[in-house]
Amino acid sequence: MELADLGGFAVDLGGTKIAAARIDSGRVVERLLAATDGMAGPEAQMDAMAGLLTRLGHTAGAPLGVGVAGRIDGAGRWCAVNRDTLSAIDGFALQDALRDRLGAATCCNDAAAAALAEARFGAGRDARNFAYLTVSTGIGGGIVLGGRLIESENGLAGHAGFVTSRHAEGPCGSGRRDTVESVAGGRGIAAAAAARGHPGQDARAVIEAAKSGAAWAEDIVATSARAVASLIGDLAAILGLDGVAVGGSIGLAQGYLDRVRASLADEPPLFRPALQAAALGHDGPLLGALALHFAKVSR
Repeated sequence: MELADLGGFAVDLGGTKIAAARIDSGRVVERLLAATDGMAGPEAQMDAMAGLLTRLGHTAGAPLGVGVAGRIDGAGRWCAVNRDTLSAIDGFALQDALRDRLGAATCCNDAAAAALAEARFGAGRDARNFAYLTVSTGIGGGIVLGGRLIESENGLAGHAGFVTSRHAEGPCGSGRRDTVESVAGGRGIAAAAAARGHPGQDARAVIEAAKSGAAWAEDIVATSARAVASLIGDLAAILGLDGVAVGGSIGLAQGYLDRVRASLADEPPLFRPALQAAALGHDGPLLGALALHFAKVSR
């Protein structure tokens, strides 16, 4: 399928916000945003998504792709991996609920959706083995090898943010310790700021403070970027990557990718795949979720 063939609706439910879009000829022609209630149960999350779609003119049966933070297993059940992000999501039958309420719909992890979109239509078009990393509230990811999105029965494939990092120290909401997400994601950045005597500063505020020259903030953001660069080197070693794209609200923040690129330069050349900003920006998860819907219904 070409990008211009995509038409329908899509939702991207992340740790901080929900985006819903109407897509025509591969373009997001209308988009609505709402804050994600991280404490809400699955039915309330369904209500929030359905409300946005109704405002966009979605009707039951219209093509719909839904990308969500967390993992979607082979049976379409939705589970949070980091329970600090979506605390009440634990095994909800999302695929069945979407079809019952909204008709034709496919659900997937939001970063996996973005990886598929970038591989087919964006930054990964020239790569055979490609990874997408989103640096946002957490660290998500998706992997496309030989043109195929890597999926697993337990839905964990691509969750690269939960690997351990030499730059991290402390617990992660996944239950693991010393993960990339715990030090590089938005929650980790905010926690690091609080630990340094700057409570109430979210990741955006820390990044702005770093731009203004605050040494404490620069150190936190630089550590985040180093952890992401090390992760890219590790993925290159395991998967033989040709290319990597970085997206997300932090990943696309001014200057962040330059920091990652500078840290990646410390790796030997063999472990430095081509690194780009996500070409599709914040549209990637939406376009990828809808593309995956069409791919699955045509099987």
